[in-house]
Amino acid sequence: MLTLVAFVVALGLLIAVHEYGHYRVAVACGVKVLRFSVGFGKPLLTWHKKGSSTEFVICALPLGGYVRMLDEREAPVDAAERHLAFNTQPLRSRAAIVAAGPAANLLLAIALYAVVNWSGVEEPKPVLASPAVGSLAEVAGLRGGEWVSQAGSDEESLADVASFEDLRWRLTQAALSNEDMTLRVSNEEGGPSRSIVLPLAQLDVREADATLFQKIGITGPWTQPVVGEVMEGGAAAAAGLLAGDTVRTVDGAAVADGQRLRALIRASTGPAGEAREQLWSVERNGQRIVLAVKPVPEKQGELWVGRVGAYIGAAPQMVTVRHGPVDGLVKGVVRTWEVSWLTLKMMGRMLIGEASVKNLSGPLTIADYAGKSASLGITSYILFLALISVSLGVLNLLPLPVLDGGHLMYYLWEGVTGRSVSDVWMERLQRGGVVVLMALMSVALFNDVARLAG
Repeated sequence: MLTLVAFVVALGLLIAVHEYGHYRVAVACGVKVLRFSVGFGKPLLTWHKKGSSTEFVICALPLGGYVRMLDEREAPVDAAERHLAFNTQPLRSRAAIVAAGPAANLLLAIALYAVVNWSGVEEPKPVLASPAVGSLAEVAGLRGGEWVSQAGSDEESLADVASFEDLRWRLTQAALSNEDMTLRVSNEEGGPSRSIVLPLAQLDVREADATLFQKIGITGPWTQPVVGEVMEGGAAAAAGLLAGDTVRTVDGAAVADGQRLRALIRASTGPAGEAREQLWSVERNGQRIVLAVKPVPEKQGELWVGRVGAYIGAAPQMVTVRHGPVDGLVKGVVRTWEVSWLTLKMMGRMLIGEASVKNLSGPLTIADYAGKSASLGITSYILFLALISVSLGVLNLLPLPVLDGGHLMYYLWEGVTGRSVSDVWMERLQRGGVVVLMALMSVALFNDVARLAG
């Protein structure tokens, strides 16, 4: 139920903001708006604002919306109202009305990011967990427990790192841009530092998913190797493990943090799914004891991994990231620009085959993330709304004839040549745009089903 409510609220808000952008600028340009609709299908709620001829409607299917304006191309217009029709407006007004929808989504994203920046958010400190074996981080000399104070493409561009999420975002940008990243790290906060270069440019990045960070080797913040809640009937309970136990070694191998312990547990199962017993050296109430733990095999995709039926790793150290009024707004603008540019870059790479179309997500994935973000709290949900708002704004600016960007393409042609696109070409381009858009939607829906099935 939470997933459905979060999804409907998200869609309704983002669509309403998008259409309001069109509506507000249309009214400002002197165009008569006949209907403002959020959703399609059967009207659920209809009303008129005092002093306005516009009919406001909320419909049953919240998968889109529209603003219907007076237009001679759609229906006859009385001569007395011809100056209020959309098609009679100057080029700059028509372009502004069309561009206002995507612009409204981008402005909403800026506002949402700014609200989070102003209110503050609790995020893990930028302390690194043990790197994945054979990863770029391990080869570069990282061992886990390092505090990252700065990051940049080189020594001259180093900037302070506020949190682990801040570092993760910069790593994502650098990897998808095929750029190396320099980290300034120390063994403790404020201690002597050294530079580490991660050669991200050598990665063959086709999907922005969890495997990307496995290749980089930075998958999570540092946590103590502590056993948390132990589930009844699990391997941990059968071995005698208790919540609060600190694991020091597994089969004689030192356990530096929770990440390393989870990796050892996962690797306990053979390629055919056979379980293998491990000897854990555990510290409990100041004493060392050795317990025999036999993780239970579980298949994930094509691989078998071990599970012990307990939460592994203490909560990471947290830091409150908060910014002032001006700085918070500026960072909201910067983040919106970064996400927009990264979205366009990934679309371009998919178009030329340098990135996988598996990166496309559809309504099922969006609904899934809506529910997950809402369950984590209001801040996570606001960040989700900001991300989807950017995506909606950027998507609508693509030069596809059925989207706002397609109409802006027509107006660019009109501005350059001095004549509008002919009706024949308009119809051809519209049909082509529908085919392309339907193909993209089909791929996105297929990816949704594949993700949920996996």
